[in-house]
Amino acid sequence: MKITVRHKSAKDYTGDVLIVNLFQGVKTPGGATGVIDKALNGSISRLIKKGELSGKLGETVMVHTFGKLRAERVLIVGLGKKEQFDINAIRKAAAAAIQHAEKVNAHKVGTIVHGAGIGGIAPDSAAQAVAEGTILAQYRFTEFRNLEKTAVTECAIIEIDKKKIPVIQKGAKTGIIVAESQCVSRDLTNTPSNILTPRAFAQKIKARIKKEGLVKRIRYKVLDKTAMKKMGMGALLSVSQGSINDPCFITLRCTNPGKPLVCLIGKTVTFDSGGISLKPAQHMGLMKGDMSGGGVVFAVTLALARARARVNLLTIIPAVENMPSGSASRPGDVVTAMNGKTIEIISTDAEGRMTLADSLCYAEKMKAQTVIDIATLTGGCVVALGDVAAAVMGKDQKLIDELIAVSERTGERFWQLPLFEEYKKQIKSDIADLKNSGGRKASAITAGLFLQSFVDKARWVHIDIAGKEIAENAHFYTPKGGTGFGVRTLFEFVRQAGT
Repeated sequence: MKITVRHKSAKDYTGDVLIVNLFQGVKTPGGATGVIDKALNGSISRLIKKGELSGKLGETVMVHTFGKLRAERVLIVGLGKKEQFDINAIRKAAAAAIQHAEKVNAHKVGTIVHGAGIGGIAPDSAAQAVAEGTILAQYRFTEFRNLEKTAVTECAIIEIDKKKIPVIQKGAKTGIIVAESQCVSRDLTNTPSNILTPRAFAQKIKARIKKEGLVKRIRYKVLDKTAMKKMGMGALLSVSQGSINDPCFITLRCTNPGKPLVCLIGKTVTFDSGGISLKPAQHMGLMKGDMSGGGVVFAVTLALARARARVNLLTIIPAVENMPSGSASRPGDVVTAMNGKTIEIISTDAEGRMTLADSLCYAEKMKAQTVIDIATLTGGCVVALGDVAAAVMGKDQKLIDELIAVSERTGERFWQLPLFEEYKKQIKSDIADLKNSGGRKASAITAGLFLQSFVDKARWVHIDIAGKEIAENAHFYTPKGGTGFGVRTLFEFVRQAGT
């Protein structure tokens, strides 16, 4: 679908569907919706009066114009209560509207910029949210089945004020880049593990960088198993040693020497059987999504490069497969991480933190000043926060506060968990420096404390997205399946770090 920005009045838009909006509780439409209501001889006002249109967030009502406008139909989408309105409500409204347009087989759709008028949202931010909600709602994973193409081929964002056109164009362009990149992350999460092996993951990244014409902006490098052994990555290698698919330590580099080095690390277990500590068979197929952290950080890197963000970025994607076999790691084994710390393996199903431990050491070696890791790390995060909020932990409160503030604008909910010293005793080993599992109690927190042990100088934040990587049911702009949760927040956070 092509998204464009056009300078014209809503009543002059020519196409299949024109999208306008309404706040909940409004009795007399104003702004562009009021102009359209007047052109339709008060049709929208009558719908409100009869109780057929309330303005509830995501509510959609279609009316035919019967030649009174150049558009064949007008779709009114609810924005919800004005006092609760925010940027994420724009995404939801845009998603609901485009999905309704799809149902009536519309091809060309026009929309006003929700929230840029009486809603009080800056025009560029509102346009970005419209583009994001529209593209994300249309996402389909089509690699392994033939699906009908989406009906809507063009969505025009309409603005009557010529002075606002440049900022709306800028916002829409950013929204397109971010949403399309998030869909790349969704594709990776949805891809079966027999196809998305560690090596295939690396190849897909390389191919995508080339396809987007970003070879000069993103420096791509892969360390093989031999190179990892030389660097002393014993923690990561212990996870992969039961699989016939060798690990790949993928790094991406966007260089801007004038800025502090930011490092993104994404857990990338292309399939997690649990290893010798085998997971229950039920729902094990969902463990193809255990590489979602890697998909997210790649998508963020892709988006930043496409947006020409002036960032100094190192992205680490430690791709492994965790399988049981005669060569697999055993509970009770002791391995040595890149920084020389020894780890007693209590559970081979606590594997993600092992790959992240060596990745954090590598980030420190590369002198990254800020490090953010994102991972589908613990079932404890799902128990604590469900499928809505990600857990955030770290050793720099200012950094955590900045990240959470960004997430409030991106619509991806984050919640801080404490890294209290009292919990450290749970990962204390009798025979090694650390245990890789502290048991069920506060398991998300003890996993965070384990990771903290491998960060010395950098500002560091850990994000646990377990339960957020795959949606069981569709909701507004989030379809069933891979979500790409975290892309919007990390994109905005790193972009700000580069300004």
